[in-house]
Amino acid sequence: MLGCSALIATAPAFAQDATVKVTDKTFDTGASQFAYTEYELSGEPLAEGLGLNLDVLDPDQADKPDAFDFAAGIDSYEYSEEAMYAVNYQSKMGPHLANGPVNAKAGGTLQDLGKRVIHLADSVGFAPDELPQNFYPITFPVAHAMPEFGQKVDVSAVSSEKLDILTHTGDEKSIDAVTPAYFRDYGTLGWKASGMDDTFTPVAVGGEMLKDVMWAQDFLGGMHVQSSDAEVDDISSSDMDHDGKHKLGVSAADGVNGMLLTEISWDRLLMLRNRFGYDGESLGARISPDYDATKDPVWFPAKVAVDFTQKNGVKALGDLKVEDGASTLRASWMMLWPLAELYGYTDQRTANENQNKAFLAVFDGDPFPAAPEANRATKRSGYERADDPFSLVETLSNVVFQNMKTLHYDKKDGTLVDRWPDGEQGKTVTAFDAAYSLVALDIYHRAIDALPVGYASASSGKPLDTEQGKEALDLLKNEADFIVDKLVGDDGLVADSYTVGKGASDSHSLGTQFAAIRGLAAAFVATDDTKYRKAARGIYEAVNKTMVDAGSGLYNPTPGKPFTVTPWTAGAVSGGLRALLQTLYNQEDENAAGLDRAALAQHYTTWFHTVGRGMQLAEWLADTGEHYVKGGNGDVNRNGIKELTAAGGEYGTAPVMAGKVTVEPAATD
Repeated sequence: MLGCSALIATAPAFAQDATVKVTDKTFDTGASQFAYTEYELSGEPLAEGLGLNLDVLDPDQADKPDAFDFAAGIDSYEYSEEAMYAVNYQSKMGPHLANGPVNAKAGGTLQDLGKRVIHLADSVGFAPDELPQNFYPITFPVAHAMPEFGQKVDVSAVSSEKLDILTHTGDEKSIDAVTPAYFRDYGTLGWKASGMDDTFTPVAVGGEMLKDVMWAQDFLGGMHVQSSDAEVDDISSSDMDHDGKHKLGVSAADGVNGMLLTEISWDRLLMLRNRFGYDGESLGARISPDYDATKDPVWFPAKVAVDFTQKNGVKALGDLKVEDGASTLRASWMMLWPLAELYGYTDQRTANENQNKAFLAVFDGDPFPAAPEANRATKRSGYERADDPFSLVETLSNVVFQNMKTLHYDKKDGTLVDRWPDGEQGKTVTAFDAAYSLVALDIYHRAIDALPVGYASASSGKPLDTEQGKEALDLLKNEADFIVDKLVGDDGLVADSYTVGKGASDSHSLGTQFAAIRGLAAAFVATDDTKYRKAARGIYEAVNKTMVDAGSGLYNPTPGKPFTVTPWTAGAVSGGLRALLQTLYNQEDENAAGLDRAALAQHYTTWFHTVGRGMQLAEWLADTGEHYVKGGNGDVNRNGIKELTAAGGEYGTAPVMAGKVTVEPAATD
């Protein structure tokens, strides 16, 4: 297999002189965490799959072994991880875990939560006193916030070291890197309260839940030797962590984050089931395993105003008021994808022969409760209502899937529509959401049929061939056919929308094209039907022909003119490029223009260096080569992204992406 360096060595070079300007600094939780999930998957997993030995990467040696390797193997991956911590542990943009339903069962105080955290840390062999001080775990984030700090950040020196670094501009230099207090104490990293909108949306909660479960699977997908912290190559049994020698998690440090993310996810699942189900009249509608969308539908409303109160000296969820009671397709797929990932992660069904033994160990009763025996059958007809993670996610994923195929599916036109109810089922199809519904349905089908999800979502195994899995695959095929037959125009591009009874729109955004490529690639992997692969390749050929700036090499829906990028677009481009590099690239006798891996890898690098970095508002320390240096300009590694306290705002800015940027393409003669 070719390594990444070999790919780039044969790729054409593009001028890097386009400029990116942040036009909206607001953090859009759902959009950004969706994008960061695609960044994660387009990071280490992609680079390693293309042949890179990750051990050769060093964050202090920029663009080594080459620019693509560094962009994927370090930057894309680490920006994703650090943004998750910024939201979950630092921002304070949601109800504190101490005041959630899980901790309520343990006593409901901060001390009770502290005991639980100590127990979780012990399960992975991590010393609790090494956790960051004053971290503020939240159950769910609000929909939008201004990611500027609300107080002066503590940059007093904790330690320092001399480092020899290579910057992104090619300069070799020696620096005195300081570890500031905020690196180990999150107490001054809370975002300013006046910038938070105090609104629950299933899109935002789904986006954060997706980030959390993807990383939890990564962190807890193995076990390690307690004495050496070395990951175990072969797990002999799911109770190997009980032998006094092994602990959960691929390492102690990764494991403790996996535990905390799983605890947050469990709390979130309980809160979703108990408080946010809506029947059109009131919130808190009962959700049970025997849910039937054709009789008494319950869904998660598009927008709920949240009144936060104080308990234990931290935020607690107060009164709720529905502001937009509709079920939306975007909310549906943004919930189904993470719920399906959680299904695969927590699955304890007896017939599942593909389950990771490390995952089974996490949910064997300690540290997380196991599912009751009734909920381990393949057929769900006898499932009972229970509060363990698997039972919760099984019930909730069933609700969201049933709603998609019952409330959102227009049987006459064979497509998923945007909204329900609007007096009647909606008539508008947004192509972006139709395309990403394919992704969510693919993961749901895999999870229900006991096939690997997470990083292994393209691998095979022995499927259970369940009825629900078949229904999900049928819906996926119908929607993929609709996209190919009704949304792809004569020019090869995908229309942004479609109105039932009228037809497709005339607009063709960049995000729509890459979402369709991503979705159709998932449909091809799920069905092995080559028409979806052919269609996805054709869309990219049209993009490569009509949506690329000659000067900068950037994708541009209006070549030569400024264009806007949101996290939705950034995520779709990242996911679409990954699908192209993994599945859709030229193979054997194929020679389509622009679809060789070298050209695709160069486009990935150009896009990420320009737009990816341009959207990043600030950079955390160490993991991507940024450092705090007293008297410096805040951009030690010279990638154009400032360290937190130098990134604007009265006191600094969190390491997350902007809500909107404008890209000014390179001038051409």
